[in-house]
Amino acid sequence: MYTIKRRDFLKSSGLLALPLLAGSAPVAALAQTVATRAAFKDSEAVYFINDGIFYRPGDFLDKLQQIQSATPIERDAYAEDGTMARLLQHCATMTGKEAAIYMPSGTLANQLAIRVLRGDHTKAFVQEASHIYRDEADAAQTLFNQRLIPLGKGKAWYNLEALQASVAEHRSGEAFEAGVGVVCVETPVRRCDNQVFPLEEIRKLSAYCKAQGYKMHLDGARLHVACTYTGASVRDYAQYFDTVYLCLYKYLGATGGAVLCGDKAVIDKMHHLVKIHGGGIFTNWPSAAMALHHLQDIDAVQQQVKSKAEALYPELNRIKGFNVQPIPSGSNISLVKLSGVDTVKLGQRLRKEHNIVFSQPRTEDGMAIFKVNPTLLRRDNAQIVTAFKDAMVFAKG
Repeated sequence: MYTIKRRDFLKSSGLLALPLLAGSAPVAALAQTVATRAAFKDSEAVYFINDGIFYRPGDFLDKLQQIQSATPIERDAYAEDGTMARLLQHCATMTGKEAAIYMPSGTLANQLAIRVLRGDHTKAFVQEASHIYRDEADAAQTLFNQRLIPLGKGKAWYNLEALQASVAEHRSGEAFEAGVGVVCVETPVRRCDNQVFPLEEIRKLSAYCKAQGYKMHLDGARLHVACTYTGASVRDYAQYFDTVYLCLYKYLGATGGAVLCGDKAVIDKMHHLVKIHGGGIFTNWPSAAMALHHLQDIDAVQQQVKSKAEALYPELNRIKGFNVQPIPSGSNISLVKLSGVDTVKLGQRLRKEHNIVFSQPRTEDGMAIFKVNPTLLRRDNAQIVTAFKDAMVFAKG
């Protein structure tokens, strides 16, 4: 159905001119509201639906120009040399690995890591709720002849006992044994509201896998988020894995891309595999420059976000009908239970009047996801609380 936005209606109907004709205070106030709303900038918006900053094109170009002014950006050729080389070295050093390679997507990074690490074996053990198992279009089976075996259905993590039991079951229950190639871990887990995989469980898995000769791969698309809420460093996690994938856009501002880190012998095999799977992109300097820029202070920024959010939650919980609930083993996501309000009106009011983006409750449990990220630092907590108070009053059923 075609609908006319109020702003467009006011413009087309000439209502904005009425104060000049009639001196109407209510219409004048409405005109002022429209003018204020039109002045909102996305670069000033607070998003409670993202893990990081997702730049609009104009803001992205402005940020790149700031980066360029501070340190000239150097063009790369097929993800080598220039600013990209500096990004890859930074990621390798950060993870404690010998080498790193750029890939156009996290899916390719995950799939190629498993392919190389598994050697002649076909089995890869993964979380049932992981991106590798649920969100990569069966690439493992379709393209790479890899057999994914899920663990911990519906949970963010599995323990050593579950892995050992599954290995034993497949070893004894099949007529022709195909060996274990890779054990995979994702943390935090998007499909489990960014719950983290406990580091102490990773240590146990690592010790077992080393004893058995199994390789390990880490899907660390949001690894800095996990680090912020566990107190561990990227290297603390990475030391237990043969390969580590890092995303460049989920909270580093890039338009896409991934970095895979590991031993040089493993990474050297990736260049040819990237090419034959169509991943050789001629130049990638915009994403490399943006990600490298944000990596310089990502840990400090994430800590600021965490501290600010911890101070914000109690204030929001004083608003009638608004209840922020923490998630066990959680990270940057909490859940919000809303009562006595029209949630659609609430979201519209926050967006249109306060430049705040808030999610609608999900159908399965009626809870709204409340993600915190660096956009939270754009506004004082008092201003955010005031905005939610206003929106809750406006949206009362």
